[in-house]
Amino acid sequence: QVQLVESGGGLVQPGGSLILSCAASGRTFSSYDMAWFRQAPGKEREFVAVIRARIGNTYYADSVKGRFTISRDNALNTVFLQMNSLKPEDTAVYYCAADPGQQYNRSPTAYAYWGQGTQVTVSS
Repeated sequence: QVQLVESGGGLVQPGGSLILSCAASGRTFSSYDMAWFRQAPGKEREFVAVIRARIGNTYYADSVKGRFTISRDNALNTVFLQMNSLKPEDTAVYYCAADPGQQYNRSPTAYAYWGQGTQVTVSS
């Protein structure tokens, strides 16, 4: 069992930046693909970014490419999402997710473990 706890959300003006963190329990964090998803009111949960286990390859949704950066610190059992040049359409609850199967997948169904989410609001 893996427990994930997100932090770092909040209110930011358009063009601003935030860093989200997701702390994971357990001793096998380095063997999980880790991803960020988001869900806006009335919309389906959508993929944001994924970082592979061990080798650290990354993949981004087109909507955030060049603005967001996913990274991980396996010594700290933590994955990060650096968000720059934020737009109002980035407003959503952001969730981190873990995939022990290392499927490097954009589908939420590939991820066995989820955090509780953290709210990001981009507004002036």
